[in-house]
Amino acid sequence: MCCYDEQLSVRLCQCLGREQRNMASSFLSFSLLFITIYTAGGFRCYTIARCEFNSTDLRDSEFIYSDFYNKLEIIRFSSSVGKFVGYTEYGVHQAQVWNRGPELKDAKSRKEAYCANNIDIDYESVLTKSVKPSVRLHSPTPPAGNQPQMLVCSVYDFYPKHIRVSWIRDGQEVQPGVSSTEEMADGDWYYQIHSHLEYTPRSGEKISCVVEHISLKEPLVTDWDPSIPEAERNHIAIGASGLIVGLILSLAGFIYYRRKVKGHILVPTNSLYQTSSNDVVSVFAANPVLVSLQQDII
Repeated sequence: MCCYDEQLSVRLCQCLGREQRNMASSFLSFSLLFITIYTAGGFRCYTIARCEFNSTDLRDSEFIYSDFYNKLEIIRFSSSVGKFVGYTEYGVHQAQVWNRGPELKDAKSRKEAYCANNIDIDYESVLTKSVKPSVRLHSPTPPAGNQPQMLVCSVYDFYPKHIRVSWIRDGQEVQPGVSSTEEMADGDWYYQIHSHLEYTPRSGEKISCVVEHISLKEPLVTDWDPSIPEAERNHIAIGASGLIVGLILSLAGFIYYRRKVKGHILVPTNSLYQTSSNDVVSVFAANPVLVSLQQDII
């Protein structure tokens, strides 16, 4: 059995009341959820009330109220239409009843009462905020002469969601060979997107990734530098690191050697001689040379 609820404007089937404010601008949607769940015999009913707008002007907003039964929308009121509209046999009948009763007047008043008190707050606290994106331009494929290659322009950590990524080649926007992912939510209010360009390299060409976003005063242009491919840059970095480690080890070895030879004497001689069966003197053919004495006890 259905009833009318003065507090929520319309409630269907006495089973679930749910209110949702969906504050949507041309760039994003903002939602506040109020959920109350009732179930009876495995069936579920719920209500969604929302405001949609793209400015702080109440005249640009729309109040929409919908009743659902097991995920199927049964009836809706829209302030732009000005009446209830049914979407099922039962919904059509109920819309006729409510359009002739006090429910219609109450629903029309909800745009002023429900939307006007929240638009300014939500617009200023959330919808006007923006975060500049960061851009990384790279090639996942190694260079292969004039063979087709791929460039990827990855854009990270931007807000709000709406963004435009394009490619410029020698001053002209590129259309063929371009593909992009959808804006993907990071789960922390930020978004990312990746645009791919398949192209055949030409000598002396200039390729750029262009990002346009509400947070930027002017488009963010990132130029591709093919002079040193990313793979080669990694090899150079690894080689430089190895060289530094080698120098450190060489220095450590030199210091160790200096400490070991400390206390040895230098003598001017060119010969090799033996003093006895127990004492051996080794003299290297140099002048002066390092002489080491060793005594073997037999």
